[in-house]
This record gives sequence, structure tokens and C-alpha cells, in this order.
Amino acid sequence: MKTFTRKLMSVIIAASFCFGLASCSKTPAASSVASETTTAAESKASESETSAAESKAEIKTVTAGKLTMATNATFPPYEFHEGEKIVGIDAEIAKAVADKLGLELVIEDVEFDSIIAGVQSGKYDIGCAGMTVTEDRLKSVNFSTSYATGIQSIIVKEGSPIKTIDDLVKGKYKVGVQSGTTGDIYMSDAENGGVGEDRIDRFKNGNDAVIALLAGKIDAICIDNEPAKAYVAANKGLSILETPFKEEKYAIAISKDNEALLTAINSALDELTKDGTIAKIIEKYIPTK
Repeated sequence: MKTFTRKLMSVIIAASFCFGLASCSKTPAASSVASETTTAAESKASESETSAAESKAEIKTVTAGKLTMATNATFPPYEFHEGEKIVGIDAEIAKAVADKLGLELVIEDVEFDSIIAGVQSGKYDIGCAGMTVTEDRLKSVNFSTSYATGIQSIIVKEGSPIKTIDDLVKGKYKVGVQSGTTGDIYMSDAENGGVGEDRIDRFKNGNDAVIALLAGKIDAICIDNEPAKAYVAANKGLSILETPFKEEKYAIAISKDNEALLTAINSALDELTKDGTIAKIIEKYIPTK
């Protein structure tokens, strides 16, 4: 009886020992898998953060952590002053781009014809001012993908003998333009539909040209359609010719020495186009309904 009991006890102890080993072996194994999974996840997160940090580090700007934009804030609704603040389509799109890049937007209000030179020299990161891509400008800077379409229009005084573009070009009329703009470029080129250099009066901004037109110092103004509509609405006695002069695409000017910024801005614009942000900004200032 004792012998049997001892044998039975030995079997029970052995079984208990084996069960204990099995239990102990399973717990560490599960813990090990969880630990490995956590480590892998942390590693991936760390790699993702490192990659994002490296991506941002590749973007060099004039001032670390900031995106400096040069504009000419006399061009409603693309850029204009609202009190001390510069607002408008370009200002909001540039802010959305800066947010995508993790940068703070800084806007500098300068003369339009100094923007390209400022971007080229590295004084500003970008030029965003209802700026059209032209072959001449492409010699100095790169341009982003286009974010809006513009039209060059002609403003005249009500009752003007200028009824069409042909009347303007074929006559002996004096045309006002904002210096350095595409209106200036197009109108100066007599061989391609302009009036020619000798019939051009250049102004620092559109408002100065409007004052000159109202005073009878010039006969017409060539300027982008949206600013043209704003000037006409604000000044009685002016109208816009029905036929547009030229159609063009607006884009952001970027230094040729900053390819990383060009790539980043194009990527941001692509995302902002796909998610509808740019369309909403334009609709806010140029309602279609």
C-alpha cells in the first residue's frame, strides 16, 4: 500500500512538475511575442518620425521654421490689405501650403517688379502675387504647378471710343499697366497683339493706374480681370471691355537653387487641390453662385 502510494505520489509530482514547466514556458513565449511586436511598432513609428524629420530638414528656407512670401498687396482679390493684415486668395493658399510643410507663413509686401529678383537672390522663399509663368521669368526662377487661371482685361472710361481690343491696338491710345506684370509684357509687344512700348505708361500698382485713367492721363488699363472688377466696382465711370485680352495660369515662384522646396510645394498644392481646399479658397473670394 505504501509502495503504491509512493509511486502514485511520484507520478502526481512529476505530472505537476511537467505542467508547471509547460505553463512557465507558455507565459514567457507570449510575453516575448508581445514584446517583439511592440518593439517592431515602436521601430516603425521611430523610422516614420525620423523620415518626416529628415524630409522637413531637407527644406531650406530664408528663416528656419518660416516660409517668407513676397507679394504686392494691391491686387484684389488675390492679395490686398484688410487693416494691417494682408489677405486674399494667394495669402490663404500660401498659408495652407506653409501649414502642410510645418512652417509659419511670413508675408512681405513689396513692389511687384522686385519679386522675381528677390526670390532669385534668396531674399524671399517664394513669390506669390497672381504671377503668371512666362518664358522670360523661367530664366530666373522655377514655378510651381498652377493653382489658378487668370485673364488679362481692359478697363476704359464709360463712353470711351475704345469698344474692342482692336480699337485699342489700332488706335493711338495710351495704355496704363502695372510695371513688371504680364499686362506690361503683353501690351509692350506690338508684334504679338500689344500696343507697343511708345504707348505704355507704367505704374507701381493698379490703383495708381486707375487714378490716371479717371484723370484722363491715359485711355485704358490692361490688368488681370479680378482686380479689374474690384477697381471698376470701387470707381464710378469705369467699365471692362467684354472680350478678354489674354488668358494665363498663376503659379508660385521659387528659387532655382531650392529644388527641395519646389518639390515640397508641388506636393502640398497637389494635396490641397485634391481635398478641395484651393477650390474653397477661390470660391470664397470669387463666388460662382
